[in-house]
Amino acid sequence: MRRPAPALAALAALTALWLPACAAPSKGSASREAGPLTGVRSFTYVLTGYPGGRLDAVAAAPHELAIVDLSRDATAPGYFSAAEIAEVRKSGKRVLAYFEIGSVEEFRTEFATLPADLRLNVWPDWPDEHFVRYWDPRWWELVVRPRLEQAMRAGFDGVYLDTPLAYEEIDLARVPGESRRSLGRKMADLIVRISAHAKASRPGFLVVPQNSPELRHHAGYTEAIDGIGMEELFFRATDRPCDRQWCGENLSEAAALRAAGKAVLATDYATTAAHRRTACEAYGRAGFAGNVTTVELDVVSPPCDGKE
Repeated sequence: MRRPAPALAALAALTALWLPACAAPSKGSASREAGPLTGVRSFTYVLTGYPGGRLDAVAAAPHELAIVDLSRDATAPGYFSAAEIAEVRKSGKRVLAYFEIGSVEEFRTEFATLPADLRLNVWPDWPDEHFVRYWDPRWWELVVRPRLEQAMRAGFDGVYLDTPLAYEEIDLARVPGESRRSLGRKMADLIVRISAHAKASRPGFLVVPQNSPELRHHAGYTEAIDGIGMEELFFRATDRPCDRQWCGENLSEAAALRAAGKAVLATDYATTAAHRRTACEAYGRAGFAGNVTTVELDVVSPPCDGKE
């Protein structure tokens, strides 16, 4: 449903308020900054609904970058092959492999073999998903390192790491002695470890966590990443202008990372032409790469320039 004009006006005011204060770079200045992703302006983010289990639609899309799941069907036998990723890269795109680092879904191959004590509380928004003890060495050995090394073997340009926000959602009663601060530090440490492990083998390998940009306040985190993926900076799922306090806080933190030379890959969930245009204009002002799509993440989204 189209939001009333006052809501859109409030969104525009919020954007204007936060971006100058954070010294976000202009669109024109982005290409002069260091960082292999900072020049990207267009990407698509598709995690399900691959026609025939193939990436043909992603390869044919006009975007500069694509984010796809490490596996076509959430199983290890279903991992996308090096030949399949090479076909997408032939189109001129860079390709990032999506996987989660702070939680595990019940339909993933690893779930059935994961020691039960690694699993913590269920995520209320996603009842088939469990947060995990992501700082436990077994999580690294059983899940994170194998996924990371599979992404490198398959020829992905980098990884797109979901659920850093686990540090905010874990039930503290399940982890005596921990605090939000200590859990945030441990999440930052995990991302730093992922980056160090990958870049030791492939120096240009890209590491892009999703959400929780405030982790930049932990030492070593900003230096370890090449960019950050952000959801719902301007529109919450679906077609609701993001005008809550946390929206401004996320925008401020993301803009600070952008000013530090990191790419921001922003995904908003909107369907109306007016909301799409508003989000695309906001990306341009902020120097972010933008993607307006559906919450199911099951289609190739058109780029902000309107090219199909």
